Amino acid sequence: MSGIYLHIPFCRQACTYCDFHFSTSKDRGGVLDAMELEMIKRSRELGDGRVATIYFGGGTPSLLEPGRITAFIQQARDLFRVERDAEITLEANPDDITSDRLGAWKAGGITRISLGTQSFRDERLKWMGRAHDARQALTSIDLIAKAGFTTWTIDLIYGLPGMTLAEWDEQLTIALDHGMPHLSAYCLTVEEKTALAHQVKKGGVHMPGDEDQSAQFDRLMARMEQAGLDHYEISNFGKPSHHSRHNKSYWEGTPYLGIGPSAHSFDGRARRWNIANNAVYGKAVKESASYWEEETLTPAQRTNERLMTGLRTAIGVDIAKLEVDALGLNSSAFQRHVSKGHISVVDGRLVLSKAGRHFADRIASDLFVTDDDR
Repeated sequence: MSGIYLHIPFCRQACTYCDFHFSTSKDRGGVLDAMELEMIKRSRELGDGRVATIYFGGGTPSLLEPGRITAFIQQARDLFRVERDAEITLEANPDDITSDRLGAWKAGGITRISLGTQSFRDERLKWMGRAHDARQALTSIDLIAKAGFTTWTIDLIYGLPGMTLAEWDEQLTIALDHGMPHLSAYCLTVEEKTALAHQVKKGGVHMPGDEDQSAQFDRLMARMEQAGLDHYEISNFGKPSHHSRHNKSYWEGTPYLGIGPSAHSFDGRARRWNIANNAVYGKAVKESASYWEEETLTPAQRTNERLMTGLRTAIGVDIAKLEVDALGLNSSAFQRHVSKGHISVVDGRLVLSKAGRHFADRIASDLFVTDDDR
């Protein structure tokens, strides 16, 4: 099975923490036309493989007219072997949610809504640069829950400056009280060249320490377990039939096709990424010029990617599928993490403990191999 990712690079305004590629321009037609053309040009890359998931990310895909979303879905079905029951996700912001738009998205083929809630406090949303307020967030959740989609999810951010455990508990309670079947919860990170990075550098914003962020992560895990949501990936929790099929394909190394400026693709051995410039991308696609870069991954790089992504999941890493013996080459580091109770081998898979989930990236990097390793 394969997936298709469409990057819609438009937003109403910039969020303080975001380093994704986007534009606030209202002149969108040229880029969207180029994306349709790119899909046609690349329609043979997946061969006869079936497409199990389609994901509209961004940016803010919900800014587009529903008819444009429907057209992309129909084009994908015309060009690829899209499964009848494919999971088709649309990222949306609360300020774009209405009953009419939800109905149009559902009728057009969207099966899953990913709602960029981020917080239920107005002062937090304003500080983040979000275009919606807390009332819109709650109203949109209620509308989505009643709209009849196969599944839906919301995003929340923790580890905010000055956030207390009581505030985080409040956020989780509100989300759970509204019956969400899935939650993606991300710890705020400071990315270079963002407004947040500038604020931190100037001393206007002070990020919380590791202890505070760890305590909030522990509370998140406990609350979701109590509510019956599986912790199937470090930042993702869902009821058994509501896990994100598209995102799971990334973590499992499944091939996918990325369409649009800055979109990434993977065929199992090579990665390709489109240029992150709307105008250059659009012109190059239409003129059949090069608009991407690519690299073929070495066995060591593929091993490291399996470790990095697989360790973040509840099922862990299938050791037999590692092309380089990372555990043997890094035996001292491996045994150190085993002795701390952070990692273990279960039925041939390398799996993190609950405590180890705090250190997923660090543990993975300790097990990384190089092209010189044998």
